[in-house]
Amino acid sequence: MDAKARNCLLQHREALERDIKTSYIMDHMISDGVLTISEEEKVKIEPTQQQRAAMLIKMILKKDNYSYISFYNALLHEGYKDLAALLHSGIPVVSSYNGKDSDGGITSYVRTVLCEGGVPQRPVVFVTRKKLVNAIQQKLFKLNGEPGWVTVYGMAGCGKSVLAAEAVRDHSLLEGCFPGGVHWVSVGKQDKSGLLMKLQNLCTRLDHDDSFSQRLPLNIEEAKDRLRILMLRKHPRSLLILDDIWDSWVLKAFDNQCQILLTTRDKSVTDSVMGPKYVVPVESGLGKEKGLEILSLFVNMKKADLPEQAHSIIRECKGSPLVVSLIGALLRDFPNRWEYYLRQLQNKQFKRIRKSSSYDYEALDEAMSISVEMLREDMKNYYTDLSILQKDVKVPAQVLCILWDMETEEVEDILQEFVNKSLLFCDRNGKSFRYYLHDLQVDFLTEKNRNQLQDLHKKMITQFQRHRQLHTLSPDQEDCMYWYNFLACHMASANMHKELCALMFSLDWIKAKTELVGPAHLIHEFVEYRHILDEKDCTVCENFQEFLSLNGHLLGRQPFPNIVQLGLCEPEASEVYQQAKLRAKQEVDNGRLYLEWINKKTIKNLSRLVVRPHTDAVYHACFSEDGQRIASCGADKTLQVFKAETGEKLLEIKAHEDEVLCCAFSTDDRFIATCSVDKKVKIWNSVTGELVHTCDEHSEQVNCCHFTCNSHHLLLATGSNDCFLKLWDLNQKGCRNTLFGHTNSVNHCRFSPDDKLLASCSADGTLKLWDVKSANERRSINVKQCFLNSEESQDDMEVIVKCCSWFADGTRIMVAAKNRIFLWNMDSCLKVADCRGHLSWVHSVMFSPDGSLFLTSSDDQTIRLWEIEKVCKNSAVVLKQEVDVVFHENEVMVLAVDNIKHLQLINGKTGQIDYLTEAQVSCCCLSPHLEYVAFGDEDGAIKILELLNGKIFQSRIGHKKAVRHIQFTADGETLVSSSDDSAIQVWNWRSEKQYIFLQAHQETVKDFRLLKNSRLFSWSFDGTVKVWNIITGKIEKDFDCHQATVLSCDISPDGTKFSSASADKTAKIWNVSNGELLHLCAPISAEEGVATHGGWVTDLCFSPDGKMLVSAGGYLKWWNVVTGESLQTFYTNGTNLKKIHVSPDFRTYVTVDNLGILYILQILE
Repeated sequence: MDAKARNCLLQHREALERDIKTSYIMDHMISDGVLTISEEEKVKIEPTQQQRAAMLIKMILKKDNYSYISFYNALLHEGYKDLAALLHSGIPVVSSYNGKDSDGGITSYVRTVLCEGGVPQRPVVFVTRKKLVNAIQQKLFKLNGEPGWVTVYGMAGCGKSVLAAEAVRDHSLLEGCFPGGVHWVSVGKQDKSGLLMKLQNLCTRLDHDDSFSQRLPLNIEEAKDRLRILMLRKHPRSLLILDDIWDSWVLKAFDNQCQILLTTRDKSVTDSVMGPKYVVPVESGLGKEKGLEILSLFVNMKKADLPEQAHSIIRECKGSPLVVSLIGALLRDFPNRWEYYLRQLQNKQFKRIRKSSSYDYEALDEAMSISVEMLREDMKNYYTDLSILQKDVKVPAQVLCILWDMETEEVEDILQEFVNKSLLFCDRNGKSFRYYLHDLQVDFLTEKNRNQLQDLHKKMITQFQRHRQLHTLSPDQEDCMYWYNFLACHMASANMHKELCALMFSLDWIKAKTELVGPAHLIHEFVEYRHILDEKDCTVCENFQEFLSLNGHLLGRQPFPNIVQLGLCEPEASEVYQQAKLRAKQEVDNGRLYLEWINKKTIKNLSRLVVRPHTDAVYHACFSEDGQRIASCGADKTLQVFKAETGEKLLEIKAHEDEVLCCAFSTDDRFIATCSVDKKVKIWNSVTGELVHTCDEHSEQVNCCHFTCNSHHLLLATGSNDCFLKLWDLNQKGCRNTLFGHTNSVNHCRFSPDDKLLASCSADGTLKLWDVKSANERRSINVKQCFLNSEESQDDMEVIVKCCSWFADGTRIMVAAKNRIFLWNMDSCLKVADCRGHLSWVHSVMFSPDGSLFLTSSDDQTIRLWEIEKVCKNSAVVLKQEVDVVFHENEVMVLAVDNIKHLQLINGKTGQIDYLTEAQVSCCCLSPHLEYVAFGDEDGAIKILELLNGKIFQSRIGHKKAVRHIQFTADGETLVSSSDDSAIQVWNWRSEKQYIFLQAHQETVKDFRLLKNSRLFSWSFDGTVKVWNIITGKIEKDFDCHQATVLSCDISPDGTKFSSASADKTAKIWNVSNGELLHLCAPISAEEGVATHGGWVTDLCFSPDGKMLVSAGGYLKWWNVVTGESLQTFYTNGTNLKKIHVSPDFRTYVTVDNLGILYILQILE
């Protein structure tokens, strides 16, 4: 061994001896050929873990460079990355092709790449199937660095996963084709929530340093886009391996220009995705010779020496590697029982209890039954306990330590015996070992122990309650993630109603779980276990589900929000609010800061009815022509019909073999059309649910369908991923026209009220209008361009318009993008309404026949019914962010300008509104004693309104440009204003004569603040801050503070210091008396700024004692000035707060967000 390597090993010997477990480290070194079996025995006889580690290192020090490299790779593979890092500098330089295993196939490079990518190790007994491995490798070479799909398909248990893993154990393949690495994902049978968790875990793994995002993706669409960016930018030319794919819709989440190898039982799963596709069939399982080879390895005999019964056993195993391994493991322990095990297989005396499982595989049942029967009685009981394990879930040993009340080493010994008998599998890609069952084995155990399952789940919960407390669960505990993911599942399966309700209706649980995995899985659990949770109180369940849905975008972010503060924003009748209020009062007593939103009752709830008829995402909902019924469809493959008034269910139909994407009533309400991922369009009788007709001419999934408004000549339009629209004549029962023009998937289509036009929106970012009679394109609108001008982030705008709906007179059209709904005037192309409420992507929007309501459906599993008058009124008249506030005799009076530039005087505590004037107001202010209102307009004029009698005073000398800020002095005698003309005007309005103009700023004055002793503090786009005497009009101090616009300033309570924050991304603290720069706050990145403040800091204010500071930006934050600690964060519905008004006692706060929502907040006593 090189001296450098030897010294490195000696230097870190103590740390290695203290931390490593030798058992699996030695397995790697033996397979590399650098450690012998006899040496392994010498290590094993040492009495303690530390002594065994010391003996192993002593042996390595006497060996060569390859032993050092093998030891280093073993540490990496077993998850000791911190220890491997200590040895990295000592790695000797050798050829990359040295360090191969005994088969000559695995290099150090390959071992490291596969370990980091989570590729499973070879099974305990492994035989190569070179022909199949070579076939997979040839298909992977054919990808040639371009996106595409290689599918390995075959029956259950035929060894697809082992073959996929073996195919990438090739140095030249990885180095030449996939230098970006290999990433293995065990998928299995999943619902939407489970798939989202898989995607979240994969994104976390790929973005381990959080360089792209500090929060988990909240829905599958967002996760798909995150994955695309990560694979493109951080892991280019890498291979994604998706193991055990069941459904085609799952693959859509990965259909984003990646190179993908997948295993499946159904080769048609890739029909729904784009790109080159290659297939490798593994239908026959093991051949006779390979089966005999596995048996010979298990029993340590030459293949030629196997008894005659071996050939019959292989025949009975029907080619399954799993079954052969089960029988081989039995024969290894009992080598004289060849005839007995053959007879057991042939007699088929161990029948499956019931044949409803996903698999129907008799040979496995026989082998499993024999293997379990041969266990000792205590081992049988332990194996029965594994019946409650979930498919495709790798369980940490610590979970079973809790279940069995044992030490880790005892549990690992038991589980290793199951592994040796092929009854269990072990994943060693970490410091702790994780164990899992093959899907076939889960099915077998579930059937065999069906009557015991409830008790077994109850046992798991009882043991958890004995050994763990929810508040003590910590992410650094090996079993922590298991409990957060499956504790509710075990409680529900154990039928433990009380415990499940206590868990799910707990803010502590919601906080802890969403902080780790985001809100989507928790929302899914509320749907999944609704039948149990509703038994306590369906209203409470609805409260918590609504809380999660509306706050999901916050619960997935970092830093994690204070869940008690979020709960305080819920309606006062909500159970969530009651819990939050109780917790907040307890914590306030201990010095914690919480805020009550005292005017939240005045915020209107715009949706009228919320129903949850589906068990998965709702993709579409529509009214019947008479408005009495609603039809909906979704990912659960069903069509549902229910009453519009009450939500009472009328029909439930299993409509398609795959997700149902759209549904539509015919004009006469006799029929409902549905279309699906299965490429079919179906027509149903809307009353009886009878299937009337099926159309199947589209070549890809059909996304949308819509009937003409005229029932005399009924046409149906459909749009598909094949980029085409089709018109169907139901009288002819065939396709009448195919419409060409879109360059990407057609997401939605709608006939105009007069049936002359057909509107279609597409993933190509356009809205097209077609002439129905001629089938020609009439007009194309680039809708994407409209959204690029919005304030939304443009990172995930690949699909812009998801759906559209015409207003009854054809003058307005409604469109949905992401989780928002917009109403557009088609003549002016202006947005007239904007409403939010859904957590996730909106899939459909539709007006009611009379135009008074509209309907939306979303991935958040809700259907919402909105009142158009409320929405338009709410959107048409909203507050602008120019407000003034006076705190007077325990009242909070708010003077605000709305978006049509009218003045409103609002009582903050009662919500009463007085409309004062219809002038074109640009800014406004109240006098200190609420006697007068002053306002400026866009033309530079300034007026004062006397509230008592409505008398108006107007300044004779106005500004040359729009007035931006205006304020009375403390005595109310003088009015100060600033304008775009860069001047500040001081008007002694009672004398109507005295005007003083403060002119020294070179650009627009950003804002000003009145100080004591007739002083004024102003800051400007020119980067300067100035102090004026408003009596003489002279500048007393002039500070050249920044190179860019000064965004906000504040002066300390004692008047000795002031702060300035600028668009140059710096904040500075200055000495008022001499202009000395006291502190320069280091500039931070835009990402850090968004994480801390939600964007630019636009306003801030000190408390009177100077110990606290409140800042406005993307949201409101309170700070401890001494420690710099964040005391509380209040998340507004909108963002981009401009100003925060604070009461003199620093206990009441007023602001308006960019949606025009007014917030009056008060510190909770």
